[in-house]
Amino acid sequence: MSEADHTTGRAQAEDAQTEDAVLDAVGLLAEPVRRALYRHVAAAPGEVGRDEAAHAVGCSRSLAAFHLDKLVEAGLLAVAYRRRSGRSGPGAGRPAKLYRRASQEQAVTLPPRAYATAARLLAEVVDEAGLEPELERAARRLGAAVAKSATDPHDLVALLAERGYQPYPDGDELRLRNCPFHALSREFPPLVCGMNLALLEGLSGVVAGWTARMDPRPDECCVVVTPTPGASKVNSD
Repeated sequence: MSEADHTTGRAQAEDAQTEDAVLDAVGLLAEPVRRALYRHVAAAPGEVGRDEAAHAVGCSRSLAAFHLDKLVEAGLLAVAYRRRSGRSGPGAGRPAKLYRRASQEQAVTLPPRAYATAARLLAEVVDEAGLEPELERAARRLGAAVAKSATDPHDLVALLAERGYQPYPDGDELRLRNCPFHALSREFPPLVCGMNLALLEGLSGVVAGWTARMDPRPDECCVVVTPTPGASKVNSD
């Protein structure tokens, strides 16, 4: 067997292992309690403790801990240890084990597809050709079209949730827990963040009283949606 054949064989084996790992991780979410715990942690604006997670899904603390740690093993959640009281030193107690959504992405297409490769190539061409204005106009049109075709075009929270942004109220504003374009935005930040802002301008522009603007926060979408003066406030209940 030639060296090229060996190289091809190794690459295919690594791809198969990667696909198996992703399938195993996604397969874990078939269990209803585990899926509910993942959704709760993934949607939370901050880190979540075991007691809070157990209460949210209606299970015991020990069962929540078991499922949460399985999600960590699969790479779907990440762990941090810290004292939530902010105290330190003797008598402060042990740090709590806290969970948050993992930064790595899991995607399954059967059979495998290379959409990410195509997206990177297209982004590179748009970036090099200086076509940002055209891209942003197209994104703004798409955002408006999506909102107008929705079942309830006035429910901005539902519109954002359906697009994968995981919105949550922060005072009067809507913060976006997830960036649907995270991988591309790391490679082409101005291009992709500008496109994202334009998309959300189009989406929120259909719903009277809302404005999208750039306001990056760590581990969140770079855009925040803000009510215009005199508009209804976000219901944070």
